[in-house]
Amino acid sequence: MRMESDLDTRHEEELINFKLSQVTLTGLPSSETVINSDHDDDKDGKADVEIVQRISKAQRRRDKKALAERERSERIIEQETLNVFGKRTLEAEAIEKILCERDLKLYEIPSDGHCLYNAVAHQLKLLGDMPHGLQDLRTKTASHLRANMNDFLPFLSNPDSDELFSSEQYEKYCNDVANTSAWGGAIELQVLSQVLKCPIEVIQATGVPYIIGSEFEHSRKVTLTYHRHMYKLGAHYNSVSKIAKDEDS
Repeated sequence: MRMESDLDTRHEEELINFKLSQVTLTGLPSSETVINSDHDDDKDGKADVEIVQRISKAQRRRDKKALAERERSERIIEQETLNVFGKRTLEAEAIEKILCERDLKLYEIPSDGHCLYNAVAHQLKLLGDMPHGLQDLRTKTASHLRANMNDFLPFLSNPDSDELFSSEQYEKYCNDVANTSAWGGAIELQVLSQVLKCPIEVIQATGVPYIIGSEFEHSRKVTLTYHRHMYKLGAHYNSVSKIAKDEDS
């Protein structure tokens, strides 16, 4: 009887062990499986972090780009507002109004330092005068300045020291007039009026037009426009022309 009892006990233990092994295989993870699972969880966690980081960086780049575009759009709108109500636009509208009242329109001259001479040359062409090229007008202006130094020297000074030009500086000034793109101003206007023996009328946005060379009032008249704000580089001269009848309608 004892042997049978021992046998039954052993059978029960084997049956229990068998059932336990079945549970491990089919249901609960083994210790090895648990360890591997922990490693997999670590990998998945790291991968999730990397994905989140990539998304965050991409989002930051998109946000930064969107911000830059928004700021750019705001600057454009601001600049357009300034252009509408700015000095340049107001000046252009004022000059256009003055010209329209005379049946004239603006004739734009390039802003290259030669604007005064090119504007005068354009006017002379419209008036039917003999052709005067840019270089011809510059050369004649410089020659007149050299021949009449005493008349013009008192009006020319060194911008750094406010001292009057020396003879050498005056000659350099004349040479620049003749051979460079040096901008022409009030002195050159006066010289051109004397050289061409004609009045030069200058229309500007504010105030009445001023005329240089009124002593030649019975001669043909050159008409220019003077712009203080048209270009950032400085003042500028343009020419004008008649508005054609078909443009009026």
